[in-house]
Amino acid sequence: MPKHGKRYRGLRGQVERQKLYPVDDATALVRQLATAKFDETIEAHFRLGIDPKKSDQNVRGTVALPHGTGRTVRVLAFTQGDKVAEAEAAGADFAGGQELIEQVAGGWFEFDAVVATPDMMAAVGSKLGRVLGPRGLLPNPKSGTVGIDIASIVRALKAGQIEFRSDKTGVVHAPIGKASFTPEALAENLGALRQALEAAKPDAAKGTYLRTVHLSSTMGPSVRVTV
Repeated sequence: MPKHGKRYRGLRGQVERQKLYPVDDATALVRQLATAKFDETIEAHFRLGIDPKKSDQNVRGTVALPHGTGRTVRVLAFTQGDKVAEAEAAGADFAGGQELIEQVAGGWFEFDAVVATPDMMAAVGSKLGRVLGPRGLLPNPKSGTVGIDIASIVRALKAGQIEFRSDKTGVVHAPIGKASFTPEALAENLGALRQALEAAKPDAAKGTYLRTVHLSSTMGPSVRVTV
């Protein structure tokens, strides 16, 4: 089992492990614990009362964070015709059809998010399914990354829309900002994510849905938040 360094142990000592921190206190503390030499990402971790082995209890969706994520998202749009110009005008970093598919198939991955119009999905799925799928980048209507209105999809991603999904242990991990954000901005982003998770609650889920919530920075210890 790897041991934590002196710096991490010192930060962990500032957290009362069994305490449930109110949201405002938790966001302030997690910023204080982000002492790395870069602007650390603040993440929220929700343990849900679901059975992840059952497909009808998987949780997935998107949410537009009020204050964004604090990172620049490079968007690749698979589309053609007039939609290429629409995607570029909306802020897409790369837009095109078959030539971009071939470029990605050849090993190019200088992008963070992928969107597509429906007419491109057959080509994208057949050629790039095994490439983008494992990376969580394959466009999907359920995640809001496939649609006719490609400009709106691109703008949403650029403005801070994120996708969330439960993992095999029933936990949702999602970024809610940067350590440079104010505690209030982090709290509002956390609230938006929580509302989206509650709206995505599966009908088959029984008992307590939001079981635990933790906040953590990239290099810091976690802080447990009141539910």
